[in-house]
Amino acid sequence: MREINAQLITDKVAELCIDANCSLPCDIRKRIEDARANEPWATAQGILDKIIENYNIADENRAPICQDTGMCVIFLDIGQDAHICGGDLTDTLNSPVRRAYADGYLRKSVVRDPLYDRVNTRDNTPAVVHTRIVPGDKLDILITLKGFGSENMSRVKMLVPADGEAGVIDFVVDAVRQAGPNPCPPVIVGVGIGGTMEQAALLAKRMTARALDTVNPDPRYAALEDEILRRINQLGIGPAGIGGRCTALKVNIAAAPTHIAGMPAAVNMCCHAARHAHTVL
Repeated sequence: MREINAQLITDKVAELCIDANCSLPCDIRKRIEDARANEPWATAQGILDKIIENYNIADENRAPICQDTGMCVIFLDIGQDAHICGGDLTDTLNSPVRRAYADGYLRKSVVRDPLYDRVNTRDNTPAVVHTRIVPGDKLDILITLKGFGSENMSRVKMLVPADGEAGVIDFVVDAVRQAGPNPCPPVIVGVGIGGTMEQAALLAKRMTARALDTVNPDPRYAALEDEILRRINQLGIGPAGIGGRCTALKVNIAAAPTHIAGMPAAVNMCCHAARHAHTVL
């Protein structure tokens, strides 16, 4: 049994929250730069130039990429041979979010009740935490900071097996079409297929953080990702929704076993400021 001190987790999560808000992963920057190089329309070129300039300013000045600094979503894979000691896990994850959002001068966007008492918690907590028990003795931490311009465009549909591949394509492309400029395109499109309703949504959320330079290990889903991306970019929504060749940077799909009678599907989008960070302890 390997012990992992709660303070180590706290320090790392605080660091990741600030890093993710100020600096994008290289794969996302590369996709944006490629989109700029392949964009023929001058207005769309100008939008992409501003996006790249904004990335550079945020990185150089250690400032947030976007004023919406997101709701913190933490995917925590806990090795079954690891023991977290020295603190309660829930507070171990929420306390660094409080610290990061104060120390990093990040906007606090969480309200304590969704319907009746929409009073700001003033520290951007609680974080949304998803845990899995996995083999090994390590702690895998993936943080995504989800702005709600894109989160509000999420969709879940209970497809049936007869809908097949065509049904999945139509559902995902239509979700992006209906979203239009709202999720701040160009977007990353996470897609979850299978499981149950909530599992499909969770798969889709994870897929917004899958590296854009990776290829789906299943060639059937890799081809499906490419086809959906092609059709999305034919919509002509373009950067910031003003028209252009690049509406989406990537489509990432994850699939899970499901019931014989169903085929749940979910779409979760992330704007071009796709803020996430990852570490293994």
